[in-house]
Amino acid sequence: MATSSCVFAQVMAALHPQEFARCVERFPPKRQTRSLSAYDHFLALCFFQLTGREGLRDVVACLNARPGHTYNAGFRTRLTRTNLAYANEHRDWRTVAAVAQLLMRRAGKLYADDLDDPDLPQLSYALDASLISLSLALFPWALWRGPTAAMKLHCLLSLRGPVPAWTAITEACFPDALMLEHIPLGKGAFYVLDRGYLDFPALATVQAAGAFFVVRSKCHLSFRVVASRPVDKTTGLRCDQTIYLRRGRSRLVFPWPLRRVRVFDQIAGRSLVLLSNRFELPAITVAELYRRRWQVELFFKWIKGHLRLRAFIGRSQNAVRLQVWSAICAYLLVAIAKKRFGLHHSLHQVLQVISVSIFETVPLSDLFNTHSFEPQDSSQLLLFA
Repeated sequence: MATSSCVFAQVMAALHPQEFARCVERFPPKRQTRSLSAYDHFLALCFFQLTGREGLRDVVACLNARPGHTYNAGFRTRLTRTNLAYANEHRDWRTVAAVAQLLMRRAGKLYADDLDDPDLPQLSYALDASLISLSLALFPWALWRGPTAAMKLHCLLSLRGPVPAWTAITEACFPDALMLEHIPLGKGAFYVLDRGYLDFPALATVQAAGAFFVVRSKCHLSFRVVASRPVDKTTGLRCDQTIYLRRGRSRLVFPWPLRRVRVFDQIAGRSLVLLSNRFELPAITVAELYRRRWQVELFFKWIKGHLRLRAFIGRSQNAVRLQVWSAICAYLLVAIAKKRFGLHHSLHQVLQVISVSIFETVPLSDLFNTHSFEPQDSSQLLLFA
């Protein structure tokens, strides 16, 4: 990395402008604009996320105050609040979504070997969804329940890293279980799910694709036990059984045997019942896979707490989706920079240093070599050790 590049340019180097141009070609705008290029618009959205700006005026004031630095950062057109707001209203959000998918594949390759437990499967993912709260007065198109408005962010998080492997944004009323029909299913991969995804027609799709699942069961499940295996109760396991579903519709759509593992959660003081279609793994590994599912919850808390997903700079559905996708891109850019520069600090610390050193023309790694960091409070949300 050239030392003449500023920190922002070093972070954005994970995405080549030609790659971005190919994403734009997939979703060409209805009307060409000459005042603000699509790439500069994307840079402005990432700058907004990485530096924690408060709004459009804040972004424009910061970027236009140092024109020489913004040129070094990659900007080639002058930003105004008007052209930035117009771009948020009319530039297709699917372009930034395509960029996010590209960055996900790149980050996934970098973090492919980052799993501290070698006994866990090579390909393992956690799927969950989280609501993004909106104001009904400002976003009436996002009406959800009663006087509330929201959108839903779905994330398939790789348990290596962890970094997102696939994401989607839907209406808040979209059922979680139906998302199993849309996620990319890889043969031999494991998908760890909460009980909201206990839908046997959808799980049959996973089974038919040659993939495996670990899902938390519900209390009213009707089944019959055909085999039982001994377990080591000192590890928290209580039973490891082979079962078949009993009720008509469930048994009809999922006629295959299931593995039922019950484990006692000492921290929560309750028992969890897990279902899986994989019988070769040790029962304790099945329980550990479900325990790792909490990583996706931490991802949602991290991205909401450290990036700009609480106040929105546009009121249209397109603007909101652009901001959410740009937050995902910012997260991935920081995660990629952390790996490329060999940084051993937490992702939050990397983001903090980037935000206050955004226009400095020194290698990003040097900022961590010359600064000392205080240990973080244990209550802070961390995804990377």
